[in-house]
Amino acid sequence: MNTALSLKIEKALGMEEGYLMILQIYNEIEKEKKKQNTRHPDLSIIRKILFWDTSFDKIDWEKHKRSIIKRVFQRGNEEEKKEITRFYGKDLINSVTKKKAGKLFYNTVTPYLLKVLRQLVAAKDHVKIQTTK
Repeated sequence: MNTALSLKIEKALGMEEGYLMILQIYNEIEKEKKKQNTRHPDLSIIRKILFWDTSFDKIDWEKHKRSIIKRVFQRGNEEEKKEITRFYGKDLINSVTKKKAGKLFYNTVTPYLLKVLRQLVAAKDHVKIQTTK
């Protein structure tokens, strides 16, 4: 967006003068920061197939660190896990993997157990249990 267009739009919408250009500058700053952010693990160790559902070359290793850690610890080999641990640090790795384990138990095992208990209660109500003497 150029300055002349920005001024016309701001005037037509009753916006403060310069607002859209400020937004444009912030947008350009963010784009430049992304270009300069080249920090990543040793990519020769990480198999691209782990991230089959995304463009490996466009992964933002900082922004998506929790998802990356989860994926590598779910599907990665020991060498990949070591590299991710080296890159992100043990504290973050422990934080993410422990939180995941708790959620996994609660979200999968607990509903399953509740379903089984409901089925047992329903079965008990419909079937007379005979005892042997």
